[in-house]
Amino acid sequence: LVWLGAGLRLAWQARTAVQGPGLAPWLIGLTAIGTLAVANVGIWQKETLIAQGRPVFLELAPVDPRSLMQGDFMRLRFRLPAEADSEPRLLARGRPQVVARCDAMGVATLLRLRNPGETLAEGEFPIELTPKDGRWTVATDAWFFREGDGARWEAARYGEFRVMPDGLALLVGLAGADLKPIAIGD
Repeated sequence: LVWLGAGLRLAWQARTAVQGPGLAPWLIGLTAIGTLAVANVGIWQKETLIAQGRPVFLELAPVDPRSLMQGDFMRLRFRLPAEADSEPRLLARGRPQVVARCDAMGVATLLRLRNPGETLAEGEFPIELTPKDGRWTVATDAWFFREGDGARWEAARYGEFRVMPDGLALLVGLAGADLKPIAIGD
């Protein structure tokens, strides 16, 4: 195989020496530009979500404040409607959504799964679910932090999200029982 590979390599080198560099530099350049474009579009989408999304707090279910196997992070669980774990239609194409309603403080209660095409009542809004480790969650199931900062994050009682009208949600921080954000610190 090495002999055959060396022979093919020599034949390719001889051919490119006669024909010039060809398309290879152009393809490399286009690939680099495409990669940068995809990354920048993703960054732009997240920044738009943070700037224009509705601030919402979701209560955390009991959490694991540390994982020794993966470093310092907090495993997050949010109180989802009971049918979110057992509903077979969740396995269909697309991501399911839950219907939420906020109180005066901005704390959302997840009421039920949203049926396809369902019109929401006044004050209700959708939040998209994400599959993680064989179950559904809101946006993410982990909050990573700097090594040694575990004690600071043990006070977390709420996840702070930004939610777009179409249900897309992004976790932007954690908050204590008083809904004040927990600072990342120096």
